[in-house]
Amino acid sequence: MSEVAIGTAGEVTSPSESAKLTLAPLIALVVGSMIGGGVFNLPRDMSSGAGAAAIIIGWLVSGIGMLMLAFVYQGLAVRKPALNAGPYAYAKAGFGDFVGFNSAWGYWISAFIGNVAYAVAIFSALSFFIPAFGEGNNWLSIAGASICLWLVHTLVLKGVKGAAFINVVTTVAKLVPLVLFILVAIIAFNWNQFTLDLWGTGAGGSEGLGSIFAQVRSTMLVTLWVFIGIEGASVYSARAKNRSDVGKATVIGFAGALGIYVLVSLLSTGILTQKDLAGLKVPAMAGVFAPLVGSWGAALINLGLVVSVGGAFLSWTLLCAEIPYTCGRDGTFPRWFAVENANGSPANSLWATNGMIQLFLILSLFSHSAYQFFYSIASVAILPPYVFSGAYALKLALQGEGYAGADPSRRRDMIVGLIATAYGLWLVYAAGLNFLLMTAILFAPGIIVFAIARREAKQPIFALRDGVIAIAIVMLAIMAVWFMAKGVVSPI
Repeated sequence: MSEVAIGTAGEVTSPSESAKLTLAPLIALVVGSMIGGGVFNLPRDMSSGAGAAAIIIGWLVSGIGMLMLAFVYQGLAVRKPALNAGPYAYAKAGFGDFVGFNSAWGYWISAFIGNVAYAVAIFSALSFFIPAFGEGNNWLSIAGASICLWLVHTLVLKGVKGAAFINVVTTVAKLVPLVLFILVAIIAFNWNQFTLDLWGTGAGGSEGLGSIFAQVRSTMLVTLWVFIGIEGASVYSARAKNRSDVGKATVIGFAGALGIYVLVSLLSTGILTQKDLAGLKVPAMAGVFAPLVGSWGAALINLGLVVSVGGAFLSWTLLCAEIPYTCGRDGTFPRWFAVENANGSPANSLWATNGMIQLFLILSLFSHSAYQFFYSIASVAILPPYVFSGAYALKLALQGEGYAGADPSRRRDMIVGLIATAYGLWLVYAAGLNFLLMTAILFAPGIIVFAIARREAKQPIFALRDGVIAIAIVMLAIMAVWFMAKGVVSPI
């Protein structure tokens, strides 16, 4: 990683030419970050609480919402070229230091918790070949995941450029089993099976899944999980060779990923019943593919997941180390996070990130459904940066900041920002009280980190509004601990 100079509000000057990324690796960062373990378990995760019709509606809602968010990042990349740290920089510029900090903190939490989910998924897939790995969160799996974690840590410490190249390779490799699955599933698709209980009402002898509204809501954290990473190119905008490539990479990556997600989840409902899909183990795609082509199909999917999640693990190691590093450089996080090694890699940020991953890997031993739990927490934690990115785009359009005269794009950007913000708030509601409270426990320690950074900068810790937000976070965390003690909220 090259030397990056960062000013106020997340403003970053361009790195050296040798470290800049072209369109292909930027697209690979977006696709590699989004298409990870989630796509291989979509047949189960989407069908667990929804029928085929609700799944279609869920993808329609998420597709529109995420497309608007993609347009937000595309527009902000051009309209605010000085803000090069992605979602965190937008939240900070639009709504102040503490909101910006919490967006960065949430992004970081989401990234390292997501890597824990990826590690569990990898070793759950490897159990197809080595049954001793079990569900991916026993002692043997944790030991294997820990070794992989620190190998990736060593790789990234050698520099971002080489790691980004490896991500391009793994992104291409992961698409092969996905494309093969889609082609075979199209041939095997059974329309009668697909329409047997289209609305999840219990037709055909299956169990009812509740109202369509409840079914659609049940898909929201799943769709959010597989779309996390849409901002990948935005986070690395300072390292882009051409600024316009940031927006192109975001939209191209989104469109490609959405097509794959919809096909994988819907084609599966035309092969197995909802009940059978909901009962599959990670990776569920293997359980759908094996009856169609034989055991070699399950082996291919499990191997594909290992490659895919390995690439996503690397992508998120890059992304989640970049945010604390950037925040440490501009004073949002303590300066300790900004320390680089001789290769220009964010050494302290990496140590902090991977140390947290190691801790939560150990905690996964006590979870009965580790993969689902951790991806749900990761999805909730990333909501603040997503919500405030949309809100910032809306704010700019409403105020006319950065628009020349009667710029016709202003009204369009206003609509895009409004829909993106509304979608983010809908996701907060859809997440449910359980995960919101548990995530508050992870946000509360961040207040201490923010206070340390403010003291280093010799600035007042809180303005009045920020103090109210901090108190609310602490109260929610205390409430979560209380509810856990009473058994109202379920921890790991």
